Amino acid sequence: MVRLDITRGSPRPFAAHGPGSALVRLPGMNSGHDQDSLRHHGDVDAEHGLLDFAVNVRLDRPPAWLRHRLTAALDRLGRYPSAADNLAARAAAAARHGRDASEVLLLAGAAEGFALLPSLRPRLAALVHPSFTEPELALRTADVEVARVQLDPADGFRLDAGAVPEQADLVVLGNPTNPTSVLHQAAEIRRLLRPGRVVVVDEAFSDTVPGEPESLAGCREPGLLVFRSLTKMWGLPGLRAGYALGDPDLLRRLGRYRPHWPINALVLEAVVACCEPDALAESEQAAVEFEEHRAGLVAELDGIAGIQVAMPARAPFLLLRVDGGAEVRDALRQHGIAVRRGDTFPGLGPDHLRVAVRDPAQNALLVKALRDILGWG
Repeated sequence: MVRLDITRGSPRPFAAHGPGSALVRLPGMNSGHDQDSLRHHGDVDAEHGLLDFAVNVRLDRPPAWLRHRLTAALDRLGRYPSAADNLAARAAAAARHGRDASEVLLLAGAAEGFALLPSLRPRLAALVHPSFTEPELALRTADVEVARVQLDPADGFRLDAGAVPEQADLVVLGNPTNPTSVLHQAAEIRRLLRPGRVVVVDEAFSDTVPGEPESLAGCREPGLLVFRSLTKMWGLPGLRAGYALGDPDLLRRLGRYRPHWPINALVLEAVVACCEPDALAESEQAAVEFEEHRAGLVAELDGIAGIQVAMPARAPFLLLRVDGGAEVRDALRQHGIAVRRGDTFPGLGPDHLRVAVRDPAQNALLVKALRDILGWG
């Protein structure tokens, strides 16, 4: 295992033994370059007028039935959200996962949950990478020391719980993981749990996998926090709606510094609406379609020399390694297509691109553009 320690003062020893993983230890945020890189998101790449393969949101607006529900909720904006309103939304999310309302903390998007992580006062946070960068940004900005656990591309970016340092009292990972599209085994994630440690699993894309086979949302394990998002499935990036699932005492620690009324009336309505049976049935059908569309896109991309697709992929996006990736990304923009740059994810480089899975007609446009750019058209 390759290991690099970067600390303030003398390095402390690690206990990590996973094969093929690299461990990088970082102090609090002290670099503007680090901050800019970790803050980069696909919406920056997806300029107006471009065909958007950079943002992993299923719809360009909420479905009509959900827009009607939100429109009706506008009449409630004239009063503060009540405890009863909050309880109703928590109860809906809890019922969706077979839990109690006390085990749900509503969030202004899963990203708010990451911003709240410093409230847990960790001494050493282990971030499993490549992955969504908001947790590292929030923790290092709060001067929490971070250990990056870099997964091995030769092993399919597969999680090895033994690669996480024993000293870490907070571990954060995504499942399925953005941007690698890997779905980790729930049993391997459970191996991370131990007394005195909090394990945060970002399940923002879990509902895009049919049946949610490796989800821990219904799991009552001490120290386990699961973050869920409504953004990706329901076209709600402009609303910011999500929730955390976990032990009530742990949720209280997570949310202890929040202001009054942190969740607005529209988010409360969205949570209730998207946890109802009809919505869950629609979500499951959409997940099945994602599987079909992704398989078709992988088959097309596999036929283009110079492109490697990270497999196995289970999320509604793919991680690509493309010869001359930065130049290809610029050329795609000239073809009217936006893709997500990969080099802002720790452990990836300029030849990495992330592409969303769209419908077959849109996927065909991406494939044609790539074939033309790489000289295979």
